[in-house]
Amino acid sequence: MQNTAEYYCAYCGEENTTFVDFSGGNQQSYVEDCQVCCRPNILYVRIDEETLEIEIDSEYEG
Repeated sequence: MQNTAEYYCAYCGEENTTFVDFSGGNQQSYVEDCQVCCRPNILYVRIDEETLEIEIDSEYEG
């Protein structure tokens, strides 16, 4: 079972890797700082129930 996924920072556009907690449900949102520019991103995580494929969208916080 995959427990990491990539997203692109809403500020600098760099790729980041984040851990996804499957016990949090199929739709999650939380704030995580970019590993490159340290600015906060709101992450919207969706997990497909059948394939467990993870999709992440990010946007600016604030």
